[in-house]
Amino acid sequence: MEPSNDVALDIIVTNVVSVFRTRCHLNLRTIGLEGSNVIYKPEMGKVLMKLRKPRVTASIWSSGKIICTGATSEEEAKLGARRLARCLQKIGFKVRFSDFKVVNVLAVCSLPFQIRLIEFTKNNRPIASYEPEIHPAVSYRIKNLRSTVQVFSTGSITVTGKPLTQHSLSIIFTTIIWVYLECTAIFWAVEEPLNTMPVCNI
Repeated sequence: MEPSNDVALDIIVTNVVSVFRTRCHLNLRTIGLEGSNVIYKPEMGKVLMKLRKPRVTASIWSSGKIICTGATSEEEAKLGARRLARCLQKIGFKVRFSDFKVVNVLAVCSLPFQIRLIEFTKNNRPIASYEPEIHPAVSYRIKNLRSTVQVFSTGSITVTGKPLTQHSLSIIFTTIIWVYLECTAIFWAVEEPLNTMPVCNI
């Protein structure tokens, strides 16, 4: 690999978790009977409602609290939440869309080489921990960034953090690049060392 060549990292946001409130009591049985694409789970005290566009799944509680998962951006999460609120309004509830916020985000990428997890953990203690009997990945926690990086031996990396803003997105991606550079200082690619700055494809 030539030193001038860039290594492209495809970073994909796969799940954005958000929450909002309706500011009214919700009759779950009514939603289960009159709503579309819903699953009523009385034993769990909630209703699941799914949207096709955007692809969002909502967990609805009678208190008016609603948690949405499945979106791939903050804009998509907010759009899905508003459409869910309108669906509830059409059923007859006096919903007032309020207190929307993103509470978590999951991003993934794959490095072009394998990682020796034991050596990586030794070089990054105490913020890195590895318990192969419990989980196959190294857990790399960054408290000031409010994010956790899961590093797998295959080179696959998942990052979870909150909240999701443009700034925190850049922090998460920078974290992935930092882990990448940290790894290239210790490990090898399949045949040759990687010594170039990765390019992120968002």
